[in-house]
Amino acid sequence: MNLPKHPSLIHSPGTQVVAQKDVMTTNDRIAHPAGAVGVIVRSPVDRTHAYRVKFSDGFEAAIHHDQLVQLSEFKNQTIRDANAPMMSSGLYDRVIYRCVIGSRAYGLEDEDSDTDRRGIYLPPAELHWSLYGVPEQLENDQTQEVYWELQKFIVLALKANPNVLECLYSPIVESVTPLGKDLLAMRESFLSKLVFQTFSGYVASQFKKMQTDIRNQGRVKWKHVMHLIRLLLSGTHVLQNGEMIVDVGQHRDRLLTIKHGDMPFHAADEWRQELQREFESAFQTTPLPDRPDYERANAFLIDARRKAIQEDLP
Repeated sequence: MNLPKHPSLIHSPGTQVVAQKDVMTTNDRIAHPAGAVGVIVRSPVDRTHAYRVKFSDGFEAAIHHDQLVQLSEFKNQTIRDANAPMMSSGLYDRVIYRCVIGSRAYGLEDEDSDTDRRGIYLPPAELHWSLYGVPEQLENDQTQEVYWELQKFIVLALKANPNVLECLYSPIVESVTPLGKDLLAMRESFLSKLVFQTFSGYVASQFKKMQTDIRNQGRVKWKHVMHLIRLLLSGTHVLQNGEMIVDVGQHRDRLLTIKHGDMPFHAADEWRQELQREFESAFQTTPLPDRPDYERANAFLIDARRKAIQEDLP
């Protein structure tokens, strides 16, 4: 059984885990077979080192992260694996909204740009009600497609997730059902002052990447710099105008100059600082409400769930 891994997660002491390989003694004998349950007694500082795991007979072993899985996740995955074909079958036909995001939607595409598609799918009611549940998102790496399950999408939008808000406001919509149009018609309901905190988090993340690149490599990854600037431009616009802007084509030349490494870093950083001040100033005077319209979002979700009973996609 292939269980999902969480790249940055370090399990804490006391966590019950399942060994994914035979646990060996020092003389190459099997102390416990794959599938045995133990308890973490010491956690590593990172994934390059092993856990210390204790089993019911008192035997302890050093086990690496990719050779164990949390017991609760093991149980859940057993149920999901039992119906994996049913979970994925036909769900791509349940997409109610499909758009293009990334460089093409930003107005920053070039000859090497991919076409990144995102959207929302509505699972059929019977599958949603079933023991097995539905995946929170569908992914196809070959075609650069990702589709969120409707409830997952709505929750992320209410939290002002930039990627999800960009999806709602993308200028390139490839397909949309009547239910999808209803969602687009209420997209302003997801905008609130939370935009400031959420976008600030993403900006800080990009800035940290810049600092790490300078510290470790003596240079920056210009794409990170460009996206930091783009986030500040988009965040400031939504705070000032109460609507999301995705196409930043009016700044195309300057942004691509950064992406290609043709703008001196001090000039790019001065622009960043200027935009950061504008972003914070916009927050002080924004017309956006303190909170998104949870009630309207919830009513829409309930209505969509009712419509999911229908054989045809609403």
